[in-house]
Amino acid sequence: MKTGTFKGYETWLSDPGILWIRFNRPEQKNGMTSVMKRDLIETLTEAQMSNAVRVIVFTGSGDSFCAGDNLKGYAALDRETDDNQVPLIHGGHDSGIGTYAALRTISQALNTKIREMDKITIAALNGITIQTGFSMALSCDFRIASTEARLGSGTLRFALLPDEGGQYLLVQHMGLAKTMDFLMRKRIVPAQEAHDLGLVTEVVAPDALMDAAESLAREMAEGPQVAMRLLKRSVYNAAEMTWPQALDDIAGKTAVVDHHPDAREGVASFREKRTPAFNAWLDEMDGTARGAAD
Repeated sequence: MKTGTFKGYETWLSDPGILWIRFNRPEQKNGMTSVMKRDLIETLTEAQMSNAVRVIVFTGSGDSFCAGDNLKGYAALDRETDDNQVPLIHGGHDSGIGTYAALRTISQALNTKIREMDKITIAALNGITIQTGFSMALSCDFRIASTEARLGSGTLRFALLPDEGGQYLLVQHMGLAKTMDFLMRKRIVPAQEAHDLGLVTEVVAPDALMDAAESLAREMAEGPQVAMRLLKRSVYNAAEMTWPQALDDIAGKTAVVDHHPDAREGVASFREKRTPAFNAWLDEMDGTARGAAD
């Protein structure tokens, strides 16, 4: 898994398989660009396919998680520096069809990538979390917020729409009536109110945020990865399936999980009254990969 500094964010790995992604443009409130979103999609694609990664944590720097898109002109390519490695990508939004293409190809594609990952994703919300940052956070499986965080869409303040899937995600998280109130009244709420609305998993003091995110990430990373990844997919599927479809979906996944070494370890550890040691298969694959590289 390649880690380092990219356009608008930096990444690093910590044990046991936690990939950290931190937005690093605090002077711009960590506002996003088309290039940054494209690179994030590539990073997440690599993380999905890497055995070294079990959990992904997003966070921000400065006083913001992400305050939305960089509004200094959607189509201005000079927002990024051409490093002669990957061509700069046009931001779109220069016409009606350009906006449609930009949303479907870049902005919505990023949130879709996050939601489609079978590895657990966590948003550690250190501060302002608006529009693009808000919909990205809602796309994650867990959200831990600092008491200094403020969350909302606020798009109607500019006569715009929550065009990256925010309306769908809000309905899933808190229902139709509360979503209507939240969006139409242009609400931007503090962390505790977001928690009360069901938008945040946990609220902690600012200096406890990263420790809380790491604790949750370690808990998720040390669990049985195959069972957890298939369960995650089944839970998301269940939200949009009929009862018979959901039963068939979980049955198919159970046919994989029941015969996996982690299941045998889970039963054995229960009988032997000890803590299970899951994911030996990942350690074996890691050893095989190192041997092949030598």
